[in-house]
Amino acid sequence: MDHFYLVREDLLTDAMQKTLEAKALLESGKVQKVAEAVQHVDLSRSAFYKYRDAIFPFHTMIQEQIITLSIQLADRSGSLSELLRIVAEANSNVLTINQTIPLQGRANITLTVDTSALSLEIRDFVRKIQGMEFVEKAEIVGSGSL
Repeated sequence: MDHFYLVREDLLTDAMQKTLEAKALLESGKVQKVAEAVQHVDLSRSAFYKYRDAIFPFHTMIQEQIITLSIQLADRSGSLSELLRIVAEANSNVLTINQTIPLQGRANITLTVDTSALSLEIRDFVRKIQGMEFVEKAEIVGSGSL
């Protein structure tokens, strides 16, 4: 089992900080190849490969997660597809979906989504779902890392 630690940036080694800079250059598209990135930040390729899969900005680790939502949806034609459209527009990926048979005009939906590419904050994403006309209730019932 892996163990993780939160370390202040100024305590990281120079090679670790430069690895983060090189990864940012690659992710942004400013450089296309590892050789270019490491040359730009004055880092050896061996140091880059040593740390690249082990060091991440804190905000990246927080964002890379899955959430499970419990949603009460009015039983109207197209309501589920509208909900899924909102999820897709937010760059969230549906991992699992479970819908009960509608009773008394509403269906319960359990939706598990990957929020790692989410285009807005998770709380804003949930509020957007809660604000939909046919959503009677929506709340996060679970979350975790990928």
